[in-house]
Amino acid sequence: MPKGYLAFILHAHLPFVRHPEHDSFLEERWLYEAITETYIPLIKAADKLIAEDVPFKLTISISPSLLVMLEDKLLTERYIAHLSKLIELTDKELDRTMHDPHFHYLAGMYKQLFTEAMDIFVNRCNGRLSSLFGLLHKSSKVELITTTATHAVMPLFSSQPSALKAQLKTGLEYFEDVFGFRPQGLWLPECGYCPGLEEFLNNEGIKYFFLESHGLENAGTTPFYSVYTPLYTPSGVAAFGRDRGSTKEVWSAQEGFPGDPDYREFYRDIGHDLDFEYVKPYIADNIRADTGIKYYRITGPTAWKEPYYPDRAKEKAALHAGDFLHKRASHIEHLDSVMSTSPVIVAPFDAELFGHWWFEGPQWLDFVIRKAAFDQDSLELITLSEYLDRHPVHQASVPSTSTWGHMGYFETWLNDKTDYIYPQLRECCHRMEELALKFGTGKVSALKRRVLNQCVRELLLAQSSDWPFIIYNATAAEYADRRARDHIARFHYLAEALDSDSINEEYLAAIEEMDNIFPKADYKHFLDKSD
Repeated sequence: MPKGYLAFILHAHLPFVRHPEHDSFLEERWLYEAITETYIPLIKAADKLIAEDVPFKLTISISPSLLVMLEDKLLTERYIAHLSKLIELTDKELDRTMHDPHFHYLAGMYKQLFTEAMDIFVNRCNGRLSSLFGLLHKSSKVELITTTATHAVMPLFSSQPSALKAQLKTGLEYFEDVFGFRPQGLWLPECGYCPGLEEFLNNEGIKYFFLESHGLENAGTTPFYSVYTPLYTPSGVAAFGRDRGSTKEVWSAQEGFPGDPDYREFYRDIGHDLDFEYVKPYIADNIRADTGIKYYRITGPTAWKEPYYPDRAKEKAALHAGDFLHKRASHIEHLDSVMSTSPVIVAPFDAELFGHWWFEGPQWLDFVIRKAAFDQDSLELITLSEYLDRHPVHQASVPSTSTWGHMGYFETWLNDKTDYIYPQLRECCHRMEELALKFGTGKVSALKRRVLNQCVRELLLAQSSDWPFIIYNATAAEYADRRARDHIARFHYLAEALDSDSINEEYLAAIEEMDNIFPKADYKHFLDKSD
């Protein structure tokens, strides 16, 4: 019997970015990069573990906005075209580097990576990567969960219960449509929590969620076992807290494993290094962008970077996996000596860290899983639904309002750069409630129903936590600002068309084509405003 448990939760999420009005669009590459560098490598690693009968448990959260993109035919076709170009580029790189053995070897490595991705995406799942995630769930080794529809920071809308319900119901219904089951767990966007939110989760059948550590530590009644057992909230939904130590070692580029000098350097890409005319056919909008072909290692805090050696990086991933597991096992040994119930270390991460930001991340995770299975007996990997089944009795209390991120109390999403967004969102939500009440109690024409449901889509898209996050971090701030403003403007245009009975069906169809998220979005979710 293990003395405790370790639970990995990988949260796969991207904002809904789809621009059919353009032949190519730079920000759509966020999805393509994540598929190639994170989602497919994680699926490959899990498949191999299952084929080799390695015991493990892993939780993957797939956001509804990401899931919609994975299911979208246009984006699927564009991803295949994108991957085809990358394979063509690696062929050119193999020619260009033929007189440099090491760089020629690296070009071959990327040719293999992209070719395998194409084979998996086209031949194995026929463009539906969600089907492979579904198979992992059916294996019972991986538990799939989800988050809210467009990743809205829920406490920032707590004064409008209909907004919370629409985010939850729309996201959960879409997840269930794709995978055929209702998940037991929910990743609260940005770990954003305020007391009372668990009632909405309970009403949707959710059994557990995650918080940043101080959300549990500062609960109404101090947790007797800190973050190493869950708290049951008043509604009966379990709240698990993040373990700072185990996650910081993994996500911190400065203090954690990903900053090791032997790992691949993310910021050196041939899309920026090579002649522009050479890479121009393989980037979007004539703007320099990453191709995913990176030949250098981190090296150190210097502008001079040395070539990347995959074998050295793999050795480091194995060493770091052993170090990580040794610390967790030692921690479990200590916790077991002072606790009367089995402890669980909860390690939640953004999935895109593994492979995209930290190229060796999937390799590292594979080593951790194998070492946990065969090199120690102190801890066992587990999903949190299974942990609750095995250990159903825990302390009850009310967690504290909190988020993860800078300062831990919403600063990343609500600040002097983004505070203009939220009054407009509250106004939109209030107007949506009025429209639902006005049209929802009687017979509604098919055309007006289309407008009402498109109003819901625009409001949900405007509520995404990604826009304020991007604005705050100044990474693609102009694009994020435009997205928030455009969805709000489209919402009001459609609402005004309903109020004045002047619907332009051609314009409506254009908006429906651009913002086609959640085909079954339902304005009636805004009818009931009660808690």
